Amino acid sequence: MEVEGRDFLGTPPMKTVRFGSSVVETLEKLRQGDGSDYELLRHQLANPDIKDAQIISWLQEFRSCMTQLTKDHEQLIYTVLRLPWVGRSQDVVDEFMAFLGNLVSAQTVYLCACLKMVVSHFTPKRVTVCEGGVDISDSEDEEENLPRSFDQCHQALQIIIRYVPSTSRFLMPILQERFPFIHKSSRTLECYVHNLLRLTVYIPSIRRDVLELIIGKLLKLDVSASRADIEEAEDNEAQKQPEEGLFDMDEDMSADQPPRTNTMAHPVAEKLDSLMAVLMAYIRDICHVDGSFHAERTKELYRDLLSVFDKLILPTHASCHVQYTLFYLCSFKLALAEAFLDHVWKILQNPAQPAVLRQAAAGYLGSFLARAKFVPVLTVRACLDLLLTWIHRYIDSQDNSGKQVCCDISLHGPFYAACQAVFYTLVFRHRAMLEANMKKGLEYLQGLNLERVVMCQLNPLKVCLPAVTSMFAAITRKYQVVFCYTIIERNNRQVLPVVRSSAGGDGVSTNTNPLDSFFPFDPYLLKRSGQVIEPLYQQWDDLAETDLLPAKTAQQGLKEEEDDFLSGETPHGEGMLGMTPNSYGSNICSPSSVGSPPMAQNRAFKF
Repeated sequence: MEVEGRDFLGTPPMKTVRFGSSVVETLEKLRQGDGSDYELLRHQLANPDIKDAQIISWLQEFRSCMTQLTKDHEQLIYTVLRLPWVGRSQDVVDEFMAFLGNLVSAQTVYLCACLKMVVSHFTPKRVTVCEGGVDISDSEDEEENLPRSFDQCHQALQIIIRYVPSTSRFLMPILQERFPFIHKSSRTLECYVHNLLRLTVYIPSIRRDVLELIIGKLLKLDVSASRADIEEAEDNEAQKQPEEGLFDMDEDMSADQPPRTNTMAHPVAEKLDSLMAVLMAYIRDICHVDGSFHAERTKELYRDLLSVFDKLILPTHASCHVQYTLFYLCSFKLALAEAFLDHVWKILQNPAQPAVLRQAAAGYLGSFLARAKFVPVLTVRACLDLLLTWIHRYIDSQDNSGKQVCCDISLHGPFYAACQAVFYTLVFRHRAMLEANMKKGLEYLQGLNLERVVMCQLNPLKVCLPAVTSMFAAITRKYQVVFCYTIIERNNRQVLPVVRSSAGGDGVSTNTNPLDSFFPFDPYLLKRSGQVIEPLYQQWDDLAETDLLPAKTAQQGLKEEEDDFLSGETPHGEGMLGMTPNSYGSNICSPSSVGSPPMAQNRAFKF
């Protein structure tokens, strides 16, 4: 019914009565200097108990005078944008989206405000209740409502993009600014990352930037949860008796906990696991349409991920899991795996690249060849041929230089990294190379001229990880390809100083990992996201060690390193978390700067 031009809509007057003038009249009064109705309008719009019919009525009035809503009325517009439209009736949602379209087309000055409003709904809202005088954060929005709410947000963004095609240029800074703090719950981060990735489906131009943003955040988590810390937390959890906690004080804790069997004991690892699961699901869904592999979409995603790899992942030292995004993507097609191997190979052999990146590329090359089940022996042999050809040319250049050659990592770091990649690959893949045809396999290994490599003056066995050299020596001894133990024993007796340059200046080091090397595809420890990696991954194969073990004297001092090697643990130089040593600048926070988030349940998303 109508009372003096005002529609009560059949609801109690206390809830729906409107005070003051219409929007048009209110704006005119404000222009004449009377702001009383203007403030009254803002107050009514901010009412937390506002009804659907009221919202629709206000929005219709605003749409009728859109050209008058200039920059002078920004506080009023901000109030309208804060209206609780998400999750309301479909009529409210439709009216609000129509308002957004009219606003950004008539007053582009409000574009960023509209974008910020929509992005603010990318995470579940929380309700704070007071119990006993203490504010306690209640559970998140009802899970069944979240998909509908997120759908509405993306519909709103698509409407804005339809009216303002240049929206993507203004969106990325907002997505970066609104990224939740790391200490927020897994569920909060999970929803935000899911929605960022969903954006890329209908705004493909920002996908590379979105992936860079997400992977940068994941790397911060990854380097702050070392392999040793994760394994220790799992061991400690396994030793505990099952017991239910009485309560959890964390304000961002989900009410329903995931099954303990799928939960990581380390809180940062638990958070990383849930986010990696979202990212892996995205990669799978982008690369497959109705269950069938889509070559063109996969190639485009590969190019974007490779760009992020070069910029963020490759320079990051001691990350354990984030790099598996490319590992997983490459498993879809052999051509992708070969393209990735070719990419890191070109970085390794390119003298224009910083030495530290060339060494990191060698680590990726060797680790990928060793661990990727989907890489066939023919590809492994082709890569070994490239590596050994380059290594022998490098030795030739040193022999012909007329200079005294010594074991200097600052001068020959990429060479030693390439040698270690060869040794590591042979340790893992030699059996597959020999089992088809032992005679031809041995002829191939002997044709690599490994003896020249291990006996050259550069002395790579001294620099490479003891665990790698030990297993390489055992294998090559068994098949009589090359005998390394004389050199290993001599190195151990002489304890040759290894010269290396670091951020702190030149120095002499005798540590067991002078290359500061790590194998980026060491075993994947995260439980839920790791389910897609496990069938693709080459675990350490028991090599019948009793047959491989040489004389005891040659093995003294190496057993501890072998144990680490077999369990997938790479010894790291001191202070090597964060960016790769000597790299240009660090955009990765130190471990101490990353908070320990609570555990939260992982839920699957469909893109």
